[in-house]
Amino acid sequence: MTKLKWGMIGGGEGSQIGPAHRLGALADGHFEFTAGALDHRPDVGREYAQRLGISADRAYGDWTEMLAGEKTRDDRIDLVTVATPNATHFEITKSFLEAGFNVLCEKPMTMTVEEGEEIVKVAEKSGKICAVNYCYSAYPMVRQARAMVRAGEIGKVRLVVTNFSHGHHGDATDADNPRVRWRYDPAMAGVSGQFADCGIHALHMASFISDDEVETLSADFASTIPSRELEDDAMVNFRMQGGTVGRLWTSSVAIGRQHGFDIQVFGETGGLRWASEQPNQLIYTPVGGRTQIIEKGEGGLYEDAQRLSRVAIAHPEGFPLAVANIYCDLADAIKGETRDGLPGAADGVRSMAAVHTAVESAKAGGAWLDARPSIFR
Repeated sequence: MTKLKWGMIGGGEGSQIGPAHRLGALADGHFEFTAGALDHRPDVGREYAQRLGISADRAYGDWTEMLAGEKTRDDRIDLVTVATPNATHFEITKSFLEAGFNVLCEKPMTMTVEEGEEIVKVAEKSGKICAVNYCYSAYPMVRQARAMVRAGEIGKVRLVVTNFSHGHHGDATDADNPRVRWRYDPAMAGVSGQFADCGIHALHMASFISDDEVETLSADFASTIPSRELEDDAMVNFRMQGGTVGRLWTSSVAIGRQHGFDIQVFGETGGLRWASEQPNQLIYTPVGGRTQIIEKGEGGLYEDAQRLSRVAIAHPEGFPLAVANIYCDLADAIKGETRDGLPGAADGVRSMAAVHTAVESAKAGGAWLDARPSIFR
């Protein structure tokens, strides 16, 4: 198998997300790590890239140097991952798309709805893939849940309840820790804190499994630690285009919760539940029937769940392999095989529209507002 060439911007030594991308991209042999601009400090980034096996001439000091170097090469990279701070996503993603590169961008894809809409248009014009790393949608049992909904196994979806809540920022004495503080600083995080950080994963998952899109929402935001400008807790009610009702809670001050991402989907004839801390199991209850546990790796799963299951039943598959599944779908897409489970620029701009709408709704006392970006209204 000829490997695709992969490059990465950001995600340097000590990064939270960088190792997951490197493990994911290389897990299945689809990609080779060819180029990188891994740190905002040029010399540090070059040195670290070379320690990871990148040749000196493709260990770049910054993303502009990487773009200039790669676009003139006959053996240019096939895919670049953007894992830099949020405020830089738009410029880097747009520049690489315009230069003819496929891009995987970390979430949020952009800081504003207008930037997101521009990325959608640039991706369409370039003919290149712009994917967004909503990697939780690539867990095998999440794909199983989506397939069951599409197959009508729980009937028409009535209600979705989801949350992404943890307590790792709940210590007020640690509020000035630089690794925590930036998330609640509008100059660095944008208009939203916890909802833009974790809540949009839950909102994307609601749309992904229910196979529907959010139309309107009403939000209540709270900054429970007074020094924070942006919210550290949010409750968002939403309604979807197909009539489904949604409830979403996201928090970073829920002390005692570790990861806390789960979703329940209730239909006319059954219900489903998936939790990221037990990702190998999908809980299914048919109306009037017994609750069942569907296990990753067992027989009779839908094709997408089978395809993305890596190890034998009862062996755990975790976050890096969910990221790896995104890269599997990307490799197929680059080679021309459509994977409709791959989150794209449209998902990115829908998320950003939801963030800005939720901020506006919270300021207006929870007013119900249209959450769709203008290009999808």
